[in-house]
Amino acid sequence: MRIVDRYLLDLIIKIFLSTILIFCFLYILIDMAANLDEFIKQKVVFTTLLEYYRSFLPIIISQTASIACLIACLLAFSHANSNNEIIILRSGGLNFWQMTKPALCFGLLVSALIFWVNERFVPQATSVSQSIREESMILETNSSRKKEEIKNLTFYGLRNRLFFIDAYDPNDLTLKGITIIGHDENQQIKEKIVALSGKWTGIAWKFYKCQSTAFDIPGDEATESVKYHDERLMDIKETPQDFLRQRLNVNSMNIRQLHEYINRFSKSGAQKALNNLRVDLHEKIAYPFGNFIILLVGLPLALMTQRRKALTFTSLGLAVAIGFMFYVTNAVGLALGKGGLLTPIASAWLAPLTFLLLASYLIKSRF
Repeated sequence: MRIVDRYLLDLIIKIFLSTILIFCFLYILIDMAANLDEFIKQKVVFTTLLEYYRSFLPIIISQTASIACLIACLLAFSHANSNNEIIILRSGGLNFWQMTKPALCFGLLVSALIFWVNERFVPQATSVSQSIREESMILETNSSRKKEEIKNLTFYGLRNRLFFIDAYDPNDLTLKGITIIGHDENQQIKEKIVALSGKWTGIAWKFYKCQSTAFDIPGDEATESVKYHDERLMDIKETPQDFLRQRLNVNSMNIRQLHEYINRFSKSGAQKALNNLRVDLHEKIAYPFGNFIILLVGLPLALMTQRRKALTFTSLGLAVAIGFMFYVTNAVGLALGKGGLLTPIASAWLAPLTFLLLASYLIKSRF
C-alpha cells in the first residue's frame, strides 16, 4: 500500500469511528430526553435503561454507518484538498479511481459490515428492545392515547391459520381487507376466508361481506364449498391483544428467514401482503449497497470543490444532501413497489441504480 493510501485510510477510519460514536451519543441523548418523563414515572432502573440502549446499538450502527462513511471520506479528501495534496496527486498522473482507492475499499468494507450487522444482530436487537420497552418502559396511561393504524398486519395464529390484514385500527378494534388461510397438519390449505372488514364485539370477531371456502382433498381429487355471509361471527380465538403480540415484524427477520416465510405462504392467495413482503426482502438485499453507491456520488463532488476555506462545511453539507436525496428516492421506490406500480426488485433497486447512474455521469464528465 502506498504511503498516501495509508495516510488517507487512517484519516477516514478515525473520522468514521468518531462520527459513529457521535451518532450513538446523540441518538441516546435525544431519545432519553424525549422519554424522560415516562422513565421517571415508570421508575425504570438504570440497568434496564442500559440494557435497552445497548440492544439498540446494532440498529443505530446499521442506520448511520452509510452517512458516517460518507462524511468520513468527504472530510478526509477535503482535508487533503485544503493542503493542496489532491493537486499534487492529480499532477502526478493519478486518475479518479487511483486517488479514491482507499475510500472505495473502505466503503466496500462498511457495506459488508452493514450487511453482516443487519443479518446477524439487528433482528435480535429489534426483538429485545421491543420486549424491554413493552415490559418495563410503557406506562399504563399510554393505553388511553390514540394509537396509529397498523398497515399490512401479518401473523401466524392458532389452529394453523395465517392472517393477512390490510389495516388494523387498535383504537376501535376494526379490520379492513381480511384474508385468512387455514392449513392442516401437512401444511395443505383446507380453508380460505376473505372479508371486506371486521370488528371486535368484545367477545368475538364479526366479519362483514365474508366469503369462506372449505377445501376437501380426498385422494387426488380436490373439491371445495363456498359460502357467503353479509355478517358472520367468526370462530377465531385471537383477541385484539393477540393480534398485536403475534404480528410479523419484518425488522426482526433476516433475509433467509423472510425468504422462507414468503416461500411457505406463496400460495396463500394474499397477493398484496406477499408483494409487500417481497419488497421488504429485496430492500434488505439492496440496502447495504447504497452505502458504496452514495460514496461514488460524493467523492467526485468533493474533489471538484474549489473553495478551500469552506471545504469542511461544504463536505458536511454534501454528505447531508446526498444522504437525504438517497433516502427520499429509496422511500419513493418502496412506496411504488408496495403500491403495485413497480415490481419488488425494481422498487428496492430504484434508488441505488438511479444514484449509480448519477455517479457514472459525474465521474465521466469531470475526470
